[in-house]
Amino acid sequence: MQEKKKFYTCKYDRAFKEVFMKEDNKDILTNLLEEILEVKISNIEFLNVERNSDNIKLRRKIFDLHLNTNIGKIQLEVNAYYKSYTRIRNMAYICDTYSHYVLEGNDYNIDTQIIQINFNYGFSFKSNRLCHIYKIKDQDNNLLVKNFTVYEFDMDKYKSLWYNKNIKEIEKNKYIIMLDLNPEELKSLSNKDRMVNKYMSELKRINENPKFREYMSAEEDNRKIENTLRREAIEEGFQEGLEEGIEQGIEQGKEKAKIEVAKSMLENKIDPKIIKNCTGLSIEEINNL
Repeated sequence: MQEKKKFYTCKYDRAFKEVFMKEDNKDILTNLLEEILEVKISNIEFLNVERNSDNIKLRRKIFDLHLNTNIGKIQLEVNAYYKSYTRIRNMAYICDTYSHYVLEGNDYNIDTQIIQINFNYGFSFKSNRLCHIYKIKDQDNNLLVKNFTVYEFDMDKYKSLWYNKNIKEIEKNKYIIMLDLNPEELKSLSNKDRMVNKYMSELKRINENPKFREYMSAEEDNRKIENTLRREAIEEGFQEGLEEGIEQGIEQGKEKAKIEVAKSMLENKIDPKIIKNCTGLSIEEINNL
């Protein structure tokens, strides 16, 4: 019996970026963001364009957008996963973005709304809220700054709307719910909705891309190595060697990833000096690939 291939939904950060960081898919992205932010978007501009190449193996760390909306300009970052360090790292990113926009020019500019959206999987809030919205306020609920907001979506609760067949809530939140549905579920959700159908088609497209699957497989393999090393160290009582073993596994995975990226960049005739800056490999190592 042939093993069924794993289908990667937009629960995975890489899949999310491959679907939505594409000029042809701005219409899907617009519908998703309008549902989330409750605004009307007239234009979306991808920032850090050099990171948005068609090369699957080039790691895209930031999903960076500039929106023109009916409530003004919005600078947006989007993340689609959750790990123990996520909140700290995401806060560092959004604060860096905030300082960049506020400090440019001759005065402190607060004309642009700085917003971060985090789709959190595997981490459920204790409250019943689907989404938590964070602003910087004092104990009397007075805003310290007016143009800084973080949205955290509890994606497990959104998935429960789907499983519970809450028709009204599903229709209201369908563009968020669709992010972690498999093909069969997406067919049920689509109901002649053009955006859901297009999203479904795009998600299938990237899942059929061998380079995408190769990247995802390598990423999951590194994660499994880390988990296995941790479990074995605990089981065998080698506490002192735990962190060292994990670190070795991670570093081996990173080194392999660097080499694959460098090879791909060489195939695309990119200057070895640029490859050196991107990967940290020496010119000699690059020439020997």
